[in-house]
Amino acid sequence: MERAGKEKIVDFVKERMGRMTSLVLTDFRGLTVSDVTTLRDEFRKVGVEYRVVKNTLVKLAIKGTAVEPIAKYLVGPTGLAWSYEDPSAAAKVIKAFKKTNDKLQAKCGVIETEVLSAKQVDDVMATMPGKQEARAMFLATLQAPVVDLIRLLQAPGQNFAYLLQAKADKPEA
Repeated sequence: MERAGKEKIVDFVKERMGRMTSLVLTDFRGLTVSDVTTLRDEFRKVGVEYRVVKNTLVKLAIKGTAVEPIAKYLVGPTGLAWSYEDPSAAAKVIKAFKKTNDKLQAKCGVIETEVLSAKQVDDVMATMPGKQEARAMFLATLQAPVVDLIRLLQAPGQNFAYLLQAKADKPEA
């Protein structure tokens, strides 16, 4: 590859590293072409960009950045799965894909600038709530006090109605 082509790839990786929310490095040895195509399709569905880039070019792109510690994982064939919206999307796809094909392995993961081991990618990153799940949890947290307040305000009237109903149902003696 010519120097200009390599510089383009280094710039491409730098740009992706700059706008990512998470990254998962994968080892795809043993996967067939159809397996990799299926994996790429699954990544596309959740908005994850997956590329295979030469390790030396990735090392050049991350040199002097906060994610430089991932350089030690850049050995052998490496696939890069960038997520820009949902930090756990790539890890969830990899975990689901590994159920049918155990040849795909995560080397490490990065959330913002924190480097995670392969075990942490499977145990922590893949189990994190997604963007929509986090929004729903946040909304439920915001709504909980309002719902409780409404329930408290309605309780006296409701209890009085129950009292009147019990009085009406009780036969006069």
